[in-house]
Amino acid sequence: MILPSNQSPLGALPARFRRERLLIVGCGDVGLRVARGLRGRVGLLALTSSSSRVGELRQAGITPLTGNLDASQTLRRLAGLATRVVHLAPPPGEGQGDPRTRALVASLRLRSAPASLVYGSTSGVYGDCGGEIAIETRAVNATTARASRRIDAESTVRWHGRATGVRSAVLRIPGIYAPDREGGTPHARLLKRTPVLRPQDDVYTNHIHADDLARACIAALWRGRPQRIYNVNDDTQLKMGDYFDLAADLYGLERPPRVTRREAQTLLSPMLLSFMSESRRMDNSRIKRELKLVLRYPTVSAGLLVKT
Repeated sequence: MILPSNQSPLGALPARFRRERLLIVGCGDVGLRVARGLRGRVGLLALTSSSSRVGELRQAGITPLTGNLDASQTLRRLAGLATRVVHLAPPPGEGQGDPRTRALVASLRLRSAPASLVYGSTSGVYGDCGGEIAIETRAVNATTARASRRIDAESTVRWHGRATGVRSAVLRIPGIYAPDREGGTPHARLLKRTPVLRPQDDVYTNHIHADDLARACIAALWRGRPQRIYNVNDDTQLKMGDYFDLAADLYGLERPPRVTRREAQTLLSPMLLSFMSESRRMDNSRIKRELKLVLRYPTVSAGLLVKT
């Protein structure tokens, strides 16, 4: 299929594609950005379990569908509704595996399957790579329960693709940032003077601007190869402390204090410590080569100060 090109990663869709319907599952900040990128060119649907979000979704040009991934009987209405699906909902916060993803793909199989399914996973499935380059063929090595649940979701999505012929793409996503995203920059953390690790203890971290992530989701819907995994990160290769130093310099704030790993264990929350225990540099050549994605924000310095 030849895809047109203009300002979006897909360009102006031909008339025949305007009949397509995209279902967004987990339509938060990134999902809304996906919708903005396709509004007026495909029909937009979104699953929501909250009646309070119905108005917001409609205002964004999205038809809300009431349902709950934790109540599989409410998902039957999704069968056959969409020609393409973006799944951005996280697994449950506890337990084994991801029953939400299993419930979703089971509902999609009840009638004609969508042409493509894109799942937003996490780079955490790689675990600690000791600062090495992580490419998509690297074996997963989750060190946290939440990353293990993501591995289960990835397996479910890829199995669904093989069983039904749906082109299922898995996007492995690192830290998402954007100045217009709630909590989307290090600004608040810098104001709190939250410490970071000293250079000899520090870890490599990876990032993607929320707009580029949304564009990657759209590109994968049409260009993703069957059952393919994609790292979705920018070109930045910085250790975590250097990232916060860079942000502090951009914002004109004082750089955060540096501490040893032992000191960090008494000063920081278990969640923050978990991010400081894994070091990897993700390779993003596949999204450029196969999805033809040109990053609008190839480095964090290009995107931290830009309000979209």
